[in-house]
Formats: sequence, C-alpha cells, structure tokens
Amino acid sequence: MSGLPGFRAMARSPELALTPALILRALRKHWLLVGVVTAACIVAALVYTSRQKRIYEAVATVQFDPQPLTPLGNQIPSAQDTGAENYWSNLEYFATQHQIITSRRVALLVVKRLGLERDGGFVQMLPPGEKAAAVKVPLDAAAEILRSRLKVQPVQDSRLALVKYTDANPDRARLILNALVDTYVDQNLDSTLDATTKTSEWLDTQMVKLKAELEAQEMELHDFKKRNNLLSVSYDDQTNMLRAQIQQLNENLTTLKARRENVAARLAVLQQISPDDPANIPQSELTGSERLAGLRMDFLKRKQERARLLGMGRGESHPDVQGVDAELTAARSALLGELQNVKTGVGTDLAAVNREIGGITGLYESAKKEALELNLNELKYSRLRRSKDSTEKLFGLVLERSSESGLSKAMPFNNVRVLDRPLRPDSPVAPNGTANLGFGLALGLLLGLLGALGRELLDRTIRGAEDAEQELGIALLGSLPNVLDTSGTYPYYGGSPASASTPSEPSTPELVVHTHPKSGVAEAARAVRTNLMFTSPDRPYKALLVTSAGPSDGKTTVACCIAIAMAQAGQRVCLVDCDLRRPRVHTVFGQSSERGLTSALVEPERLAHILQETNIPNLTLLAAGPVPPNPADLMHSEAFAKLLTSLQERFDRVVIDSPPAGLVTDAVIVSTKVDATLLVVRVLQTRRDAARRALRALTDVGANCPGFVLNATVTGDRYETTYYYGRETAVPDKSGTQSVA
Repeated sequence: MSGLPGFRAMARSPELALTPALILRALRKHWLLVGVVTAACIVAALVYTSRQKRIYEAVATVQFDPQPLTPLGNQIPSAQDTGAENYWSNLEYFATQHQIITSRRVALLVVKRLGLERDGGFVQMLPPGEKAAAVKVPLDAAAEILRSRLKVQPVQDSRLALVKYTDANPDRARLILNALVDTYVDQNLDSTLDATTKTSEWLDTQMVKLKAELEAQEMELHDFKKRNNLLSVSYDDQTNMLRAQIQQLNENLTTLKARRENVAARLAVLQQISPDDPANIPQSELTGSERLAGLRMDFLKRKQERARLLGMGRGESHPDVQGVDAELTAARSALLGELQNVKTGVGTDLAAVNREIGGITGLYESAKKEALELNLNELKYSRLRRSKDSTEKLFGLVLERSSESGLSKAMPFNNVRVLDRPLRPDSPVAPNGTANLGFGLALGLLLGLLGALGRELLDRTIRGAEDAEQELGIALLGSLPNVLDTSGTYPYYGGSPASASTPSEPSTPELVVHTHPKSGVAEAARAVRTNLMFTSPDRPYKALLVTSAGPSDGKTTVACCIAIAMAQAGQRVCLVDCDLRRPRVHTVFGQSSERGLTSALVEPERLAHILQETNIPNLTLLAAGPVPPNPADLMHSEAFAKLLTSLQERFDRVVIDSPPAGLVTDAVIVSTKVDATLLVVRVLQTRRDAARRALRALTDVGANCPGFVLNATVTGDRYETTYYYGRETAVPDKSGTQSVA
C-alpha cells in the first residue's frame, strides 16, 4: 500500500502560483523589507520634488464660432464662413483650429515678434532673477521650444478652448501667451480675407470668360434661326401645324383610296355585262342613268315582242318578225352604245381618282419629310439653346458670387476672439509635491511587495499542507505545531501538567505530549494517531518507521510524540532508535545508550535486559547502543529482521526513528521491513526537491507510505486546521478547547 488513490490522483497546480494567501504570507514575513523600500521611495520623491524647477502656467480662453455673423443675410457668406452645418463638421473645425494654434507658423511669428531666439531666459527656461547668457538659436529651434511648452485644452460641451503656456518665469509666460493668441487671431482673419480676395479674383476672371461665351452662343443661336428660316413661332406650334396638315392629308388619301376602290368595282361590274344580253345591268347603274334605263326598257320590249310573235307561230322569215328583229338590233346597239359611254365615264373617273391619289400621296410624303427636318432642327436648336441657357445661368451665378465676394471683403468680422486674456500665474503647477509623494508611496509599496514576493517565491521549501500534498501526492496524516519557538519558550501548552512534580515547561520539547496532555501539540499527536488507525483499520500498522528528507526536520520529535500518544491510548509501545549515525532518542528520555539496538543484534537473547522502561506508562525504549562502523549493513542483516519480529511479538506497536531518507540508505532499507513509513516534512525548512527525492527512494523499494506528517506548522496562539478523508481536525489553543467535525 503506497497511499490513498485519491491523494495520488490529486491534480497539481503550478508551484509558484500567485495567490492572495501567498501575498499575505509574504507581507507578514517580509514587512520590514516593504517598509524600508516604501520609506526610501518616499524620501526619494521628496528629494526629487525639492530639486525640481518651479514651473508656472499662463492660461487664456479663446472662443470659436464655426458660423460667424452674417450682416448681409444668410445668402451672402462672410469672409470666415466655414460652411459647418452639422456636429461632425464642427468637431473637425475645432480640431483644426487647435492644431493651428500650436502650429509652427504661428510659433515662428511669435518668435519673430518678441525676438525669442535671442532670449536666453526663454531658451533655458530660467526663473525670475537668474541672469541668462547671451544666446542665438535658429528661428525654427526657438519655435519648437515654444511649441513644446504650449498646450490647447478644449472645454467640454462648449466652443471654448483653454490655451496654456508653461514657463519658469510667470511674467514671461503671460507675455508670450498674450502675443501668441493675438498672432493667432490676426492670422485667422488675414488667412480668411486672403482666401476671399483670391476667390474674388478668380470669380472676376471666370465672369469675363463666361460673358464672352454667352455672347458667342447667343449669336450662334441667332444664325441658326436665320439659316433655317425659323420664325419666332415656337417649335411646338410649328410641330402642331405640321401634324394637323399630315393628319388632313392622311384622311383625304384614305377617302380617295376608298373612292378608287368603289369606281374600280363599278367598272368591273360594267365590263362583265355580255353584249348578247345587255339587259343584265346592275340596278345601281339604272338608277343613276335614266337614258340607260329607257334604252334597256326599249330593248326588253323589243325582245318580248319578238318572243310573242314567235309564240304566235310566226317564223323567222315572217315580215313582222323580221321587222321586230331590226328594231331589236337597233335597240341593242343603242343600249350597248350607252353602256360603252357609261364604261368610258367610269374609266375616266378611275383615272382621275388615281391622279388625285398620287398628288395627295406626294403632299403627304413632303409633309413627312418636312416633319423629320423640323425634328432635326429642333434637336439642334434645343442643344444650342441648352448650352446658351447653361452658360447664362452660370454667368449669373458667378456674377452674383463676385458681387457677394466684394461685399465680404468689406466686412472684417472675425469668428475667433480672445474671451479671457492670460493673467500672471501666482502659484506653480510643477512640480506637484502631492502627486510625487503619492507616486513615491505607490512605487515604494509596489517595489516592496515585489521584493517580498520575490523572496517568497525564491524560497523552495514546503510552505504548508496543500503545498506538500501537491508536491508529494500522498495524504496528510496530521500537523504538529512548532514545539519550540524562536524565543526559547514552548507554545501550545494548555491545562495543567501531568503531575505536580513536572515543571511548567518540560526539560525536552519531545515529551510535551506527556507533560501537557491537554496542549495543542498533544491533540495534534493524537490526531495523527487516529488518522493512522483509520488508514488501515483491518490490518493495523504494528511496525511504524518515522523518517524525513533531511536533518532537523523533526523526525525524532514526531516519533516521540506518536509513540507517547499511542502509549496513552493503552497500547504497549516500543520506541526504537535506528539512527545509528546520530542517535538522540535516549537523551530525550534521560537514558543511557551503552546498550541498545546494536547490542540486541549481537546478543538477541538479552533483549529483555537491553530494553529500558521509561517514566511514561506503556512506553519502552530501545536505544541505539554503541555506534557501529556499518549501520546500513546492520539494517540489511537477518538479525535485524528477527529482532524486529521479536519486538512486534512483545509489543502492540513498534515506532522506529531512523536517519533521513534523503541522505543515507538506512531508512530506505528499514522501510522494506516495516508495515508503514511516515515521512516528516518541516514547514519552511524541508525543500520540495529533497522531499520528492526521499519519497521516491522509499517508493522505489516498495515501501508503504500512507502519508506524511507536517511539522512546525504553527508559531502562535491560533488553530492549525488540517483535512483528512473529509474530516476537519482543529488543534486547540491555550484554553485546551478543541472542535472536531
């Protein structure tokens, strides 16, 4: 059994995780370092402040108006009109003006105006009363010096801006700032007037050019009308007249075509009349011609008369029949002659209609051609008219703007003005003693905290129970407070001593569990004893080895405390000192080490005489005995195994104190012969790597390490709380009270 699976599967966090607990621990341990560093930074800030040059700041207030006054009305812009009509345009205008105030151009004008390039006090920023050496710097360099001390700060939700200038001489600061704002205001007006003048000149030039173009286009329009014989009648009227003419011609042409079809149809009907039977004449022809109707009637009468005579039996040769035939022939000839006359008249009418249709068609085509030519002329005329109208409109606009520009030059209104002129500053703005002191305090606290954290993080020792569990991966079986603090006293002693003869403080701290059974150390030892019982309830550990990673970790103290706690539970306990290199257990109990473990290995039959009874009931001591030259070989021997078996038969529990497992192999060898091995870890002393190496050495040989004991966890009157299998154990304070959940 090498420990609980739950603890071995515990997730490890980074070793140097920066947690609030780590910060608080670092502050508690290294508070002096933090205080010294903070005090040093404060002193440095005070010294720095006292040696700094006093700087004064002159302030002037400037007002901007993106849309200046317009005495001539909104239609005529002034010389300073920016055209700003919305919020974003105003922001852009204000930002531009701020940049102009701090521009190199304005700075150069101020330098030239005041002769600052020869002012040593200005160049070196000397305070009042100090005489400056004669200097001569370039204008650009002097302008850059002035710009470096100038700042523009806009006033929120307003059209104002604070112009600030800093200098070591308050009078010089006021003088330079006055000159600067005046120069800026003058330059603003000059630049806008100059722009207006250039605009006016350009407009005049364009006006002359547009006037010439307009006159040329008017003459070209006149020539076009003259060339195309265009009257003053509009194209729309001419188009309407021509459209009416074309419509009338189209109607006449349609009527004539209908008439032609009628005449042609009449002629075709007349031509279909047979000469043999000319009486078959259409009724329409008969109605329109009385002569034709009479001749037809006469022809029909002769025809009927001939038929009557033939019906009476008269032959063809009968004189009456021959007389009727002659009359019939004369009537047919007369009827055919009249029909021929009608046909000739109808043919003449058809030819006349065709000639009329041809004439009307010619007039119609001529009208159409004239209409197309009129459309083309209208397009050309419209193009010329549009060009002339556009030029005329542009000329009018330029003429109007030129007049407005001339009026604008006569209005010297400035949209920038100085609202408040700078006053002489009475108190310096730098250095800021309060801010420097606060910065020194904050820097000192920060550096002190970093130093404390650095020292704490560079400490590679085990810091607490959680740290140890993460490093080792085995269970925490309990924590023992520090039985001896740095003052030489024994803390955590509560209640009354075990007997009246026992002094208020024991002679050795390892016996505190016996001398003060109600103390915090005793309660912690009993908690370790209980946890060991719960670790293996079915097969209790009879032989228990206590070791550590290095010297001075408190393994002997832990072994004595556990042995005494088990003895107080009514168990027969044997405490064996297997540290054959630096034995110390016998001195704790005030016994002799002339006979001990090494003697029992040589003379096992005298074991009963070698064992030493202590003044603690149920606790027997087996001292180390004479120190041998080969301790590790003795631990390997069969005699040691038999001796350990004999002790387990005589006692309920055997607690073995061994050398550090991280230094020698004695403890590693003994761990293979016992039921369980406890690793002692001392807070703020045992190094992480040493504890891991010791545990690895034990587990590599198959030792059962159910957990570790954390030693020297508390150095004051407070509780030390540990967790084991979900159970919280509280180590009591001096009152001797405790709580176990």
